[in-house]
Amino acid sequence: MGFDKDNDYLESSFLPGQGDPAPPSSPPPPAPPQPAYQPPERPRKRFRIWRVFWGILFTLSVLANVVFFVMLIGMVLYVASGQTRRFYDQAVVREGPRGTKIVMVNVEGMIHSQQADNVYRQLDAARKDSSVRALIVRVNSPGGTISGSDRIYREIQRYQEDTGQPVVAFMEGVAASGGYYASVACDRIVAEPTAITGSIGVVMSYFVFQDLMENKLGVQPVFLAKGDKKDWPSSYRAPKQEELDYIDERLLDPAYERFVKIVQEGRSRELTPGQVRQLADGSIYGAPRALQEKLIDKVGYLDDAIAEVKTLAGLQDAQVVEYRRPFSFMDMLTAKSPNALKLNRETLYELSAPEVLYMWSAY
Repeated sequence: MGFDKDNDYLESSFLPGQGDPAPPSSPPPPAPPQPAYQPPERPRKRFRIWRVFWGILFTLSVLANVVFFVMLIGMVLYVASGQTRRFYDQAVVREGPRGTKIVMVNVEGMIHSQQADNVYRQLDAARKDSSVRALIVRVNSPGGTISGSDRIYREIQRYQEDTGQPVVAFMEGVAASGGYYASVACDRIVAEPTAITGSIGVVMSYFVFQDLMENKLGVQPVFLAKGDKKDWPSSYRAPKQEELDYIDERLLDPAYERFVKIVQEGRSRELTPGQVRQLADGSIYGAPRALQEKLIDKVGYLDDAIAEVKTLAGLQDAQVVEYRRPFSFMDMLTAKSPNALKLNRETLYELSAPEVLYMWSAY
């Protein structure tokens, strides 16, 4: 009977739906270690240098096309206008009635053929303006070529002959040699207190490359000429005294005598020919000393020159104007750097060729 009880117990322990007996309890397995939190890594931006390069190139290309388009439009308008190019615009220097003008013509920098052409155009514009009553020639120049200085002198004389108007020279800074040569064509000369003038004389210089070429560079120049004096003077050898005397006789002396004659004519009311000859030794003078030597008529400033020319013209009031070159697209297209050094055959020849000048040698 006992065995049956045990069987009943075992059978009751495995009744259907009751499931397997629970195993003995045991600790759960340890959880795997969790890594520390890290923020998600952002993708690195690669520096695309080619993209930047092409972007810059594209921008420059766009800008170049815009500039070219504007220049093209300017050229089309310039050609389509069919008008003669204006050489100068008028800029007002002193206010006054527009119907009565005093024109100020500028002679600035080295005097050469281009400077003479510039003065000619200014005088021609003033000659054609019926409202102009008088002229001021503002000079700030150490002089320059004999031809350029003489042309400016003659153009001022022609203006006086054609118009009968008074002309006053106003010296700024430096008005020496060729600058003074041009000034004596005027009726009166007014100079700033600090102006330098005078230097009545002629100068000539040239280079002799013989020692440099033969002894330093080992170059033996060959220069062929037909005629005993054809190569006088030469930059390839030292000059002989005979050559120097020849140059003095044929070039320097005639230019010097013409300068003295021009000053005698221009300052005949103030100086005798003998006094001019004494002053024509190439000396320079400050404005006070030049006034004392009667090379100029007055020491003053621009307003003093304006008052002087008003008195000569019998004017109570006038508008003072000066001529300035207007900007144009053609100037931009043809612009060249004035400081560019062009070492071509022509430049080398100009540097080595002797030239007689009405110029203060300090420049």
